[in-house]
Amino acid sequence: MSYHISITQATSTNVQNVDINNIPMGNAFTDHMFVCDYENGAWVNPRIEPLRALPMHPASMALHYGQAIFEGMKVTMGQDQTPLLFRPEKNAARLNKSADRMGMPEFPEDLFLQALIEFVRIERNWVPSQEGSALYLRPFMYADESFIGMRAATHYKFIIMASPAGPYFNRRIRLYAETQYVRAVNGGTGEAKAAGNYAAAIRPTEFAKAKGYDQVLWLDPNEFEYVQEVTFRHDGRPFLEYTSKSWIIDSEGNHIRPGASEAGYWRIKPNKVIELVLAHSTGISEGWLGKISDDRPAIQLALDHAYIAPTAKGVENGARLYGLVEGQLFTSYDMAAMGKELQAHLWSSLER
Repeated sequence: MSYHISITQATSTNVQNVDINNIPMGNAFTDHMFVCDYENGAWVNPRIEPLRALPMHPASMALHYGQAIFEGMKVTMGQDQTPLLFRPEKNAARLNKSADRMGMPEFPEDLFLQALIEFVRIERNWVPSQEGSALYLRPFMYADESFIGMRAATHYKFIIMASPAGPYFNRRIRLYAETQYVRAVNGGTGEAKAAGNYAAAIRPTEFAKAKGYDQVLWLDPNEFEYVQEVTFRHDGRPFLEYTSKSWIIDSEGNHIRPGASEAGYWRIKPNKVIELVLAHSTGISEGWLGKISDDRPAIQLALDHAYIAPTAKGVENGARLYGLVEGQLFTSYDMAAMGKELQAHLWSSLER
């Protein structure tokens, strides 16, 4: 379905006043925004207009009851100078999944995509050309009905705004394993990109930064504890047989239930090249490529390809690190899955 999106161009642009290739995310914003209103059970009046502050009544329900969700995505410039979006339909689907959990109306996915394309066309001069930089898009929805009372709102706004940004992390980061606060629990709203979820993470993140860390590694909300068993076997052939099993444990170290498991083969090739073939109990098989470090006892691997069973969770990217630290095997695993960007997934420190 095609929608009529009315467009009001800004009378001037601020792009020439911003060094878009050298700017932290969230410090500068493009000239326009996309806006659509939800009234009487339908989304109406889709439009692109100059970016401006929006009036808000003190009784707007988003301020009192937290009906506010958002997405995050990036536009990069292709070699032929075409702005590129990566699987925006996944962001549209995830936005609606968040909306459903928070008691908010779904936004038409075809309008979401059409609005993105038209918005990026207008703001293409804001897309950075430097490698690692991008135009960050922030679609979001919030309840703007003026009402004090515990129920779902009947009026909402959906908006797309944008901010040029350099690499979010341009160095290795240190993660703090949080054992007091939690990010998600069974039956909660952790899987929704709701504003309140991020508000609850601010204080623990500030505590972690005060200790010299960059971000928080959120752990299991029940006991915070896992135990992992890793085994390598070698029978003389040019590969290592590998298995990894984990269990969730209680405060006394007793096994509660099995966790993730994987098995495969490490193939050591000339020039310190590593090929890792893995199969997971979750229905995913992967091929990884990497190298043994020249200056430290460590191996870095990147996901090369994956087979995903029809009912398995989608995995788009991954990075693994294995290293010896003071006699212990330290492992970390970053994952991009279900439309999310590459982020810390798990880490462990194992003793022989």
